[in-house]
Amino acid sequence: MNRIIKIAKALLVTYYAYMLEYRAELLLWALSGCLPFILMGIWMQAAEGGGFELEPIQFARYFLAAYVVRQFNVVWVIWEFEKEVVEGKLSPRLLQPIDPVWHHFASHVSERFARLPFILGLVIFFFVLYPQAFWLPSLGNFIIFLLVVIVAFSLRFLIQYTFAMFAFWIERATAIEQFWFLVYLFLSGLIAPLEVFPPAVREVVLWTPFPYMVHFPAALLVGLPVDVGRGFLMMLGWGALFFIFNRWLWRRGLRHYSGMGA
Repeated sequence: MNRIIKIAKALLVTYYAYMLEYRAELLLWALSGCLPFILMGIWMQAAEGGGFELEPIQFARYFLAAYVVRQFNVVWVIWEFEKEVVEGKLSPRLLQPIDPVWHHFASHVSERFARLPFILGLVIFFFVLYPQAFWLPSLGNFIIFLLVVIVAFSLRFLIQYTFAMFAFWIERATAIEQFWFLVYLFLSGLIAPLEVFPPAVREVVLWTPFPYMVHFPAALLVGLPVDVGRGFLMMLGWGALFFIFNRWLWRRGLRHYSGMGA
């Protein structure tokens, strides 16, 4: 156990220092995720005419929460892994006594901590512009929200890392992620909260992994009604499914990678 803790600490500290070298880029990355704020204005204007379950102030709070969640579950592992496979840089990683995935996971976790000051600054700036939207979630909801965000990030990372396994066979595994992201964009709650979806469509979407990576934690933070038990079960179920698929692709991919002379 002590060895695992030392390795985890070394990886996190190393990648945190690495991320601090790109503080200016981190700010740009944080600003690039401002799509929820743009959509917030559209939905707030539409809600003033009525006909929606949410009030304009609820839309403002929801899209702020969606922005925060999006900042914590952004993942880019498929681009890094694809580059390692195509350029042969994965070979020295395979000689190390730990699975290469932990390098990627540690870099993502460290980046969250490096990005945190920019997120807090933008949230404060938001409340300066929209003071009427200020609210404080209950302590219980906030603790559950933190747990859900961790699970949502892990699920998002696992799904994209599973798609990255196809880099063993094709040179553009990122094309799979780009197609997946189009569906993710519309069904996750980034474009619109699930409350504005037709009931039949909403019920179908709730059986997919998409809403549990943005809408579920965002709705939980702002106090919208959600089924916490079902949410956790769906996230764990999809996580188990992708984990099994990931390990199967990894074993077959390594054999194919070795067969190419790596």
